[in-house]
Amino acid sequence: MTTLRFFAAARAAVGLDETTVTADTLDAALRQVAAVDLDRWTALQERCSYLVDGVTTRDRTTPLAGVALVDVMPPFAGG
Repeated sequence: MTTLRFFAAARAAVGLDETTVTADTLDAALRQVAAVDLDRWTALQERCSYLVDGVTTRDRTTPLAGVALVDVMPPFAGG
């Protein structure tokens, strides 16, 4: 089981702070998310960065075997 935590625009599109999924890859996990705004969520996935147990990636083929936590981080405005 892997917990996905959503931040900023991703949280708004999904309508949740977090959810738990069982999946082999990051992409499979993201496809399990039932978003409140599916179009926005689909578009955001292309622009998000992901922290997979604290390691940054944009590669959605990343394996999730043994991974406890994925943070979904959309692009942030400002600096």
